[in-house]
Amino acid sequence: MIRERAYPVEPWHVRETRLDMDVLAQSESVFALSNGHFGLRGNLDEGEPHGLPGTYLNSFYELRPLPYAEAGFGFPESGQTVVNVTNGKLIRLLVDDEPLDVRYGELLSHERVLDLRAGTLHRELHWRSPAGRDVKVRTTRLVSFTQRAVAAIHYEVEALEGPLRLILQSELVANEALPPQSRDPRVAAVLESPLQAEEQLTTDDGGLLIHRTKVSGLRVAAQMAHDVDAPERTTMESEGYEDWVRTTIGCVLKPGQKLRVVKYLTYGWSSRRSLPALRDQVGAALAAARLDGWDGLRREQREYLDTFWDAADVRVEGDPEVQQAVRFGLYHVLQAGARAERRPIAAKGLTGPGYDGHAFWDTEMFVLPVLTYTQPGAVRDALHWRYSTLAQAQERARTLNLHGAAFPWRTIEGPESSAYWPAGTAAFHIAADVADALRRYVLATGDQALEEEIGLELLVETARLWRSLGHHDRSGRFHIDGVTGPDEYTAVKNDNVYTNLMAQRNLLTAADCAMRHRDQALDLGVSEEEAAAWRDAAHSMHLPYDPEAQVHGQVEGFTRLQEWDFEHTPPEKYPLLLHYPYFDLYRKQVVKQADLVLAMHWRGDAFSDEEKVRNFNYYERRTVRDSSLSACTQAVMAVEVGHPELAHRYLREAALMDLHDLSENTRDGVHMASLAGTWLALVAGFGGLRDHDGTLSFSPRLSSRLSRLEFALQWRGMRLRVDVRPHQTTYSLRNGGADTVLTLRHHGEPVRVTAAQPVTVPVPPAPPTGPPPEQPPGRSPLMHLPENLS
Repeated sequence: MIRERAYPVEPWHVRETRLDMDVLAQSESVFALSNGHFGLRGNLDEGEPHGLPGTYLNSFYELRPLPYAEAGFGFPESGQTVVNVTNGKLIRLLVDDEPLDVRYGELLSHERVLDLRAGTLHRELHWRSPAGRDVKVRTTRLVSFTQRAVAAIHYEVEALEGPLRLILQSELVANEALPPQSRDPRVAAVLESPLQAEEQLTTDDGGLLIHRTKVSGLRVAAQMAHDVDAPERTTMESEGYEDWVRTTIGCVLKPGQKLRVVKYLTYGWSSRRSLPALRDQVGAALAAARLDGWDGLRREQREYLDTFWDAADVRVEGDPEVQQAVRFGLYHVLQAGARAERRPIAAKGLTGPGYDGHAFWDTEMFVLPVLTYTQPGAVRDALHWRYSTLAQAQERARTLNLHGAAFPWRTIEGPESSAYWPAGTAAFHIAADVADALRRYVLATGDQALEEEIGLELLVETARLWRSLGHHDRSGRFHIDGVTGPDEYTAVKNDNVYTNLMAQRNLLTAADCAMRHRDQALDLGVSEEEAAAWRDAAHSMHLPYDPEAQVHGQVEGFTRLQEWDFEHTPPEKYPLLLHYPYFDLYRKQVVKQADLVLAMHWRGDAFSDEEKVRNFNYYERRTVRDSSLSACTQAVMAVEVGHPELAHRYLREAALMDLHDLSENTRDGVHMASLAGTWLALVAGFGGLRDHDGTLSFSPRLSSRLSRLEFALQWRGMRLRVDVRPHQTTYSLRNGGADTVLTLRHHGEPVRVTAAQPVTVPVPPAPPTGPPPEQPPGRSPLMHLPENLS
C-alpha cells in the first residue's frame, strides 16, 4: 500500500515528485501507456532499477499446462499467459564512464508526470555521477492512439558542466529476466524465456527483432529507429544478436549543450502472417511514424484526446482527489480499449501481467458500460471479439453436456483458462453478462447492423445455454442449479439471484430479437416454440426469498447458513481467500464482493424500493470487499437506498484503488474494472443513471461533500450533458438540429430535452432513511486510508 500520498492532487496530471523505490512497481503500473493494441509499463528509461519489466501485445500469449492433483472430465487442460515481449523502452546513458543509475551517485531531483490530456509520460531528473558530473535528463514517452503500432520516446540530455562525454545506448531486448512472483493466485505465472529468435537485423540508426513463442507459435516483430540532434562529431552505430539489438550514439557536450534523440518503436504480431510479411508490417509502421515525426505524433495524440475528453469528461466539485481519480480511470479505460480492435480488454488492460493477462466477466459488466456511453466504437470491437470466440464457447457447452454457448470465466483467445471449477466454469453468468453488454450497446447506439450481424446469434446461443442449464420444477418454477455468481465465496449453489435475473433478461432479449429478425432466426434454427420456451423460463424464474428475514437470499438457503465469525477475524487475515480454506468460506454467510447488491444495480427493475433497502442493509454486514469490483457497486446502491455519505466513502475507495494501492497488488497492473467503477459510482450512483427498459433514466442525488457533478453521455447519436447540483439538475443536448428531441426520466418524471434549450429541473427532497448500515468489523470503506490523506 502507498501509505503516503504519492501523487499531488491535480485535475489533469498524475505527478510523482520523488522516486520511491519501495513502490516502484506500483508506479510502473500507474504510469503505464497503452492504446489497446500494445502497452508499455512505466519502467525507468534506463531499465534499472525496476519493479517489474513489462511490454505487452494484446492477445499475445504462451500456452502452459494447468496442473491438477486429480483431473476430471471437462477440466481445461491448458492455460494462456500473457508474454512480456521485446522491450523497446531501454535507453541507457553513460556520463563519461559512469552509467546513469539512480541508485548510485546523487539523485538531486526526479519527477514523472502522466499528462491525461497530452497522452504522454514525462520524466525529468538531475543526476550527479559518483565522479561528480552533473547532467539533466528529460524524456517524454507516448504510445500512439492514432498510429496503432507506434510508440515514441523523446530523450534529451543537457550538460551542466563540461565537457562531458556521453554514450547513449538504445536497445531492443527479448526474454528479459523477470522477478519471482508471490503465492497469490491472482498473480500471473512466470514464463522463462518464452521467445525463440527467428530474425535479427541492424541498420545504421536502429534494428529489428523477430521472435516466435515456443508452444503457441505466435510471431512478434519489434523495430526501432532514431533521429538524432547533437553537436558535431557525433557517432552512431548498431549491433545485434538473437535477443537484443543496440544502437549506440556518442558525443561530447559543452556546458549548456544538449543531445536530443527521438526513438521510434513499432510492434506487430500474428499467428498467421509469414516472417517477411510481419517484417514489412512493422517497417511500414516505422516509416509512417517518421513521416509524421515527433511533433506530428504529439499533435495527433493531443487532438485524439481533446475529442475524447470533450465527449467523456466527468467534472467533480467538492472532492479534488476524486476529480483526479475519475480522469485517471477514464484514461486507463480508454487506453485498454481504444485500439484493441476485436481483441479482449483484460482485467489489467496492458499495464501488467496480473491474472495472466486474462479477460473476465468484469469487462462486460464494468468496463463496457462506461465505454458504451463514452467510446462506443471500442464496445463494438469488444463484442466482435466475444463473437469470434463463439465456436469455442459452443464446444465448451457440448463438453459440459449443454446446449448453446458457455463462455469462459477467464481467457485470452477463447478457451477456458481457469483450473478451478467452482470459481471458473461454474460461473455461467458470464453468458448473460455478454448478452447484457450487447443489449446495452444496441440500445445506446441504435446499431441494428451489429445486432443482425453478430448480436442475434450471440443472444440465441446464450439463451439456449440457460434453457438447457435450468429446469422447471413440478410447480412450474424455473431454477438454475449448481452455479457460482459474482461472489466467489459462495460457490456451486442453486438459484443465484444475480445469475437468474441476468439470465431472465438474456432469455427475453433473445426472444424479442428473434421476433425482430425472423428470417435470420430461422436460419439459426429458432422456432416460435423455442422462443416461447425462453419466455416461459424467464417469466417462471425463481428468486430465493426469506420471508422471515424479509430479504432475498443471494442463493437458495443463504440466509440459513452459519454466520462468519467477523469479530475474531484479524485485519491481517484479509483477503480471506489467502488465509482460509474455500470449504470454510463456501458454507458460511460471508460475501467476497457485491453479488445480490450487483443484481439490484443492473436489474433494479426486479426489486421494490423497500426490498432494495432491506437487501442492502442485510448484505452490507456480510460483505468484506476482498475484490476490487465491490466498492463501486456498493456506492451505486448506497445512493439509491438513501445513504449518499456512505456512498461517497465507497466512491473514494474505488477511485483510489490504484493511486493509493489499496489492495496492495497494483504492482501487477491497475484494476481496470475498479477504474471504470469510479465512473459508475459517480454517474450511476450520484447521477442515478439507469437504462432498465431502454429509456435513459436519472435520479441524481449528491453527497454533502459534492457541490457539483457534470458528465456527458452519447445516446443514439446525441450528446447529452448532465449537470447535477444539490437542488437542481440541468439536461442539455450538445448536438443535433432544432428538431432533435430526447425524452428521458428524472426521478421517475418524463423530461423532454431539445438541442435548442437546456432543461433544468429540481432534485426532490430525499425520503427519510434510517442510520446507514454497518459493515463487518474492520471492513468499513477507506478505514485504512487516513482522512488527512483524503
